[in-house]
Amino acid sequence: MISKVPAGYEDLLERPIVGVLGTVSPDGSPNLSPMRFTWDGAHLRVSHTIARKKFVSLQANPNYAFMITDPDDPYRCLEIHGWLVTVEPDHDAAFYLSLGRRYGDDDILPPGDIDDRVVMILDTTRFLVK
Repeated sequence: MISKVPAGYEDLLERPIVGVLGTVSPDGSPNLSPMRFTWDGAHLRVSHTIARKKFVSLQANPNYAFMITDPDDPYRCLEIHGWLVTVEPDHDAAFYLSLGRRYGDDDILPPGDIDDRVVMILDTTRFLVK
């Protein structure tokens, strides 16, 4: 199920704004992390590694929340709910490097953890505005 982005909030998905990804850890505790992302009109894509807590949390419980706050108006926010659809390898760091360029880091180099690098593809089921 894909819900529609609320009118007037599309720019928050198109601009290079760091969002906050919320998950629930296997022990039940909440976890929040700032994340760079891309949006294709249906899915969020984020770069991660298989060794980190966020990846482990989404494997145990694929539900997430993602908050994007307008840097020009901190009371204008878009909250997205959904679930992890799939994980794709990013062993050449192509996605990681494209995220760097999207966020203005034209000199970005492949990370040291390239062998564990993945793209997490997140389905969107609900949007809320604040």
